[in-house]
Amino acid sequence: MLSYTGGLVLFAALLHASWNAMLHGNRDRFLSMTWMSIAIAAISTLAVPFAPLPAAAAWPYIVASGLVHIGYNASLVRAYRRGDLAQAYPIARGSSPLLVTLGAALFAHEEIGPLHALGIALISGGIIALALQGGRVSRAGVLAALTTGATIALYTVIDGIGVRSSGGEALAYTAWMFLFYWLMPVLFVMLRGLPALWTPIRATPAAVGSSLVGGIVAIAAYGIVIWAMQSGAMGTVSALRETSVVFAVLIGRVLLGEAVSARRWVACLVVAAGAVCLGL
Repeated sequence: MLSYTGGLVLFAALLHASWNAMLHGNRDRFLSMTWMSIAIAAISTLAVPFAPLPAAAAWPYIVASGLVHIGYNASLVRAYRRGDLAQAYPIARGSSPLLVTLGAALFAHEEIGPLHALGIALISGGIIALALQGGRVSRAGVLAALTTGATIALYTVIDGIGVRSSGGEALAYTAWMFLFYWLMPVLFVMLRGLPALWTPIRATPAAVGSSLVGGIVAIAAYGIVIWAMQSGAMGTVSALRETSVVFAVLIGRVLLGEAVSARRWVACLVVAAGAVCLGL
């Protein structure tokens, strides 16, 4: 599990941190997320005609996951409005492995061993440390990030069960689920109007372009995770993916110029250590 598949999931973690940095780096994150969603939905639309249909048992999970992902997108935008990447990302991503592990144990009967329990404790401790960063993380910011973590856990458990019900059609499952991302531009237009979506193509083409690239990176990152969950434990795959918190802090520091205190470095490393424990 931790050789070939684990390496791919770690690569997905790097991709995931990268597209989150692209999103956070754009001033209008709702607009950026919408254009990312358009790229994801467009790729899925092109893929669907060439992919076999998932098994009938997978369809309720496809629909549920697609809708939860829209809620996740909105929650992520809100979290990034209230905190920088090195704050919001570790809390959101760090909170999800323990929730996924508990959800997988409850709904998919996956066992939680002593090492997993240690990982949960480390992740929880790291999150608390991040949340107590002396006023630099507001209560609203922590709540927004934790809400995002809850949606991550929810769609991860749904997809873990759903892909196993798809008859081995992980690609088809992923493509059909991501079709729901067409709802993001619909939501954006309802709230801001059509000109607000199209005008930036001329006004800020670089921002739109980076968002489209971010969407391509995002579908690759999560497609790997869905594929891995066909055979790997949901908690394990989720935990390996969430080592992306370390990548996110590095990206925030090096590329976005965000200040990273020693306490935040330690807290993020504790979260990452907990994720590794869950992945062993």
